[in-house]
Amino acid sequence: MAFSSKHRRYLSLVAAWSAGLCVFLAACGKSEQEGAPAAPEVEDRQSVGVSLLTMQHQFYQELRRGLEDAAKEAGLRLVIVSAEFDPTRQANQVDEFIVRKVAAIVVCPCDSRSVGASIVAANQAGIPVFTADIANNSSLGKVVSHIASDNVAGGKEAAKLLAAAVGGRGSVAILSHPEVASVSDRVKGFKEQIASYPEIRVAAELSAEGKRDKAVKVMEDLLQAHPDLAGAFAINDDTALGALAAIESAGKAGRIQIVGYDATPEAREKIAKRVIYGDVIQNPRRIGELTIRAIADFFAGRTPPAVIPVEVGVFTGDQRNP
Repeated sequence: MAFSSKHRRYLSLVAAWSAGLCVFLAACGKSEQEGAPAAPEVEDRQSVGVSLLTMQHQFYQELRRGLEDAAKEAGLRLVIVSAEFDPTRQANQVDEFIVRKVAAIVVCPCDSRSVGASIVAANQAGIPVFTADIANNSSLGKVVSHIASDNVAGGKEAAKLLAAAVGGRGSVAILSHPEVASVSDRVKGFKEQIASYPEIRVAAELSAEGKRDKAVKVMEDLLQAHPDLAGAFAINDDTALGALAAIESAGKAGRIQIVGYDATPEAREKIAKRVIYGDVIQNPRRIGELTIRAIADFFAGRTPPAVIPVEVGVFTGDQRNP
């Protein structure tokens, strides 16, 4: 059948409109990806937005499992994203949660000071904020409850372990991460306790940013600057394992004692083999569970404690590796 030019233009317009409609419907049918921002008008009052420091560390993988298990029991839906140590990325994630109008926000801050601005934004939007593992250390913003290990106590336990490892004397180093409040508490407790050993001297305190590859380089530098180093306190297990790699590469395995923090399975294996002296044990699953419990209490009209501490323990080569 022949069509006039007018008809052909009309059919072209219909075809273009139909194609556009198909693209729109296909887009609407896509499942939401974790961490994707919602449209400005969407209100998601059944969800809790969670921004983790990282998903690469075993500690945070366990914390996430604790959050998820408790959320199922509480009937809450979680939207979990990871900032991977990037404060700007984390600020954007909190902004997306605010746009989405989630019921509550959980933050494990990448930077304990700069996170205050994001908490203020959530406060202004009427969204309650909870912090897990790492605290808001700024003067800005209101946090309903902070759930974390007793890190000052943990730092003191680390000092006792390292003092025992080096026989109560010698130079030791601290591999830190000062941007994170929980780490600052660990270092504070460590310094307070290590001061009770007059023959132990803290020769250096350097940041390895909580990362294994960075810890390798930092420990290499420490070995050059302090050839008589007797031990090191690493503020998490990735740092401890990085330090160990540098020590082994330098042929000083067994001569420099390491105490870590977290007692992840990989670190426990090294402790069982006596190449790391010991670790402070955290319970990240418990932190996750108590965080959800605090949120559920808040939604039920109860006031959770401003700080919910989780006990720490120690793990050494004298204990059976579970």
